[in-house]
Amino acid sequence: MRSPTIHSPALLKVVAIVVTVGFAFPAGYLVWRNFTFHSDPLGVLFSQRTQGPLLRTLRLAVLVSASTAVFGTALAWLTTRCDVPLKRMWQALLPLPLVFPTFIGAAALIRTLNPGGLLSDWLDNLGLVWDVEIRGLFGAWLALTLFTYPYVYLPVAARLRRLPGSAEETARLLGDSPLTVIRRVVLPQTATAISAGTLLVFLYAISDFGAVQLMRYDTLSRAIYTTRLNNQTVSMALSVILLVLAAVVVLVERGATRRYEHAAPVRSRSPVIYRMGRAKPIAVAFLAGAVALALLGPMASLADWTIDGIRLEASGGRDLLVGWDDVWSPTWNTAYGSLLAAVVSVALVLPAAYLVVRHRSRIGTVANAVIVSAFALPGILIGLALLFWTLKTDVGSHLRNTLVLLVFAYMVRFGGQTMRTSQVAVAAVSSRLTDAARTLGARWVRRFRSLELPLMAPGLLAGGGLVMLSVMKELPITLLIAPFDFPTLTTKAFNSIEEAFVAEAGIWSGVLVVLSAVLTWIFVVRRADHFD
Repeated sequence: MRSPTIHSPALLKVVAIVVTVGFAFPAGYLVWRNFTFHSDPLGVLFSQRTQGPLLRTLRLAVLVSASTAVFGTALAWLTTRCDVPLKRMWQALLPLPLVFPTFIGAAALIRTLNPGGLLSDWLDNLGLVWDVEIRGLFGAWLALTLFTYPYVYLPVAARLRRLPGSAEETARLLGDSPLTVIRRVVLPQTATAISAGTLLVFLYAISDFGAVQLMRYDTLSRAIYTTRLNNQTVSMALSVILLVLAAVVVLVERGATRRYEHAAPVRSRSPVIYRMGRAKPIAVAFLAGAVALALLGPMASLADWTIDGIRLEASGGRDLLVGWDDVWSPTWNTAYGSLLAAVVSVALVLPAAYLVVRHRSRIGTVANAVIVSAFALPGILIGLALLFWTLKTDVGSHLRNTLVLLVFAYMVRFGGQTMRTSQVAVAAVSSRLTDAARTLGARWVRRFRSLELPLMAPGLLAGGGLVMLSVMKELPITLLIAPFDFPTLTTKAFNSIEEAFVAEAGIWSGVLVVLSAVLTWIFVVRRADHFD
């Protein structure tokens, strides 16, 4: 049995303190700069220029959260508790919209659904006219709903698979209809999973930059980006407002997550499966429509961009501005930067995990809280804080436009994803084994290298893989502070979309989606049963 009073080495404490300060630095710098450089966030908050983006941000987040809660829960119910055909296929396909960064998904929707797009061309062949413009609030809402609903679908599906069927069977024996059983028995038991996923979507919606930028919907994140150069005072004040809004959501989300984690019953031997009857074709059409809109449509749009560009070049039109080196260089930078960020994140978070699990240290508890909370910090705020720090301080100027600063920003943004997996990995190493190795004279370096690291490797690799997946799709941090000679797939694709070079954007986006799909399959879809 592990002792609760194991002495924690001083080196672990020092490393954990330094790492904690690093994770807290961007948020702390934003607050400090506002109060020392007269940005007046309270004054800006009540100005008309600020209230518009703030209200639009809240409106978008509420709409996206509500729609993903309904959409994700309905999809989870159909694929786990109903007798729909091809259930395994739907369960594999429905999480895959996570492979699309929201800005690529938004661009694909614009290309597919706007006049002159794929849908318009197809309807023209049928003699129909399509003139609906996908922009603004509706466009941002549609893009974010389609590409974030898996954050609700995955935990709710996992929860539904584990609900004991005894209560539902008893209610049916007492004469309740299936709809009554769902309303009175199932929904109360899945409410914690639904609320946890919905709050995560809300946090994502208030911090998203790519989709709202392409849809030209002026939220806080877009206003921060557009004012960062010509009105730094307003940009910093808006950043603090977004920071406070994110902190409020995190506090609410933490409470919902704790209730969710403590509400997981033992898996039922035979979960109740409901027969759809005549509604089965409607259910299949609903599932097919979700896959078509959120997965097949965007993939077809990316392929259409590329094919049109190749066809235009072959017919003597505009030459493609993409050669082999133009694809290889950003692909290598994306993979290298993501891998480097994952390795650094796992290595620097691991000491805090040791302090929490093995030594039960107060320093570890504080480090855990700061590291996990930093994951909720919007990427645009991290990028903006570090950008201004390099511009306004002598120390920071030496790190301006360096890979070191970029990897540090990635670590702060996504390092929190490795904390839970690192704690599980540390807990998997029996204290009896380490005590035996210590008795045999093995020093801590040898114990870690030969005994503990091999046992922890699966958990550490899982956490690192999630960081890699997230870093590959990160846009605002990379736009703001990446070195000029370090283009990535996200920046190349985003800039090409903004400049209307759709063929080139299709190539870079396609490569990014393929890389993201591989990691999503390995670290999300195959581990979906562990979301509960």
